[in-house]
Amino acid sequence: MGEILIWLLFFFILIALVVVVVYQLMCLADLEFDYINPYDSASRINFVILPEFITQGVLCLLYLLTGHWVMFLLALPYLYYNVRLYTRKQHLVDVTEIFNQLNWEKKQRLFKLGYLIFLLFISLFWMIYNALEDDEM
Repeated sequence: MGEILIWLLFFFILIALVVVVVYQLMCLADLEFDYINPYDSASRINFVILPEFITQGVLCLLYLLTGHWVMFLLALPYLYYNVRLYTRKQHLVDVTEIFNQLNWEKKQRLFKLGYLIFLLFISLFWMIYNALEDDEM
């Protein structure tokens, strides 16, 4: 029963990360279609970037502490990319350059979204597997 709860926690953390990345994509799409000005878009995106990075770090730490080494290794490149962006001070969206970097920012978030969905499906698989395994005992 404990394993199922752990996988359920992982699942909900991944859902939260997906929601944050989709929110960032929606802000960029609103900017692209002129529904929102660049300052509002950049401030909304910048407001959720650090919580996204912290949540991803906590998820990797939980994978490590619970002994799910494969999931930790699968989530590690995403964490490395976020840490690299943060240490190079490239994690925030610049208001003055947002239109020039709009396509890059969208591609970056789409890649993140695809990677998170991949992790989400693997987590869902292991959650169902553990639930069925618990049911057999």
